[in-house]
Amino acid sequence: MKTIFVNGTFDIIHLGHLALFNYAKSLGDFLLVGIDSDQRVKQLKGTSRPINNEFERKTLLENLKAIDKVQIFNSDQELIDIISTCDIMVKGSDYIGKPIVGEHVCKQITFFDRINEYSSTQKILSIINR
Repeated sequence: MKTIFVNGTFDIIHLGHLALFNYAKSLGDFLLVGIDSDQRVKQLKGTSRPINNEFERKTLLENLKAIDKVQIFNSDQELIDIISTCDIMVKGSDYIGKPIVGEHVCKQITFFDRINEYSSTQKILSIINR
């Protein structure tokens, strides 16, 4: 069985995320999605995030057809431990040429071409500015 891994905050799910999950699932048999804990999101994106807490984000993702399992992580080491169990990690194309946490334990990294008009941050800003 080939396990595929994708990780992120996945705070506000949009069509770009769905395309990413469907692409990742097409690469193997089992799609594992790692999500940043609420504490980690606040450290990475500021105190106003996440919009949806980790329980809500995990539950929503677990109910998407392409996703087989969702795991919450709180540190780089926890993320590395998860990645080490997978065959392929899929990252957005904006990570090409940048350091990737866990790349040293990953068997293969595949990049997904981001769909530029989709961004959780942009969606949140759009809602605020209405």
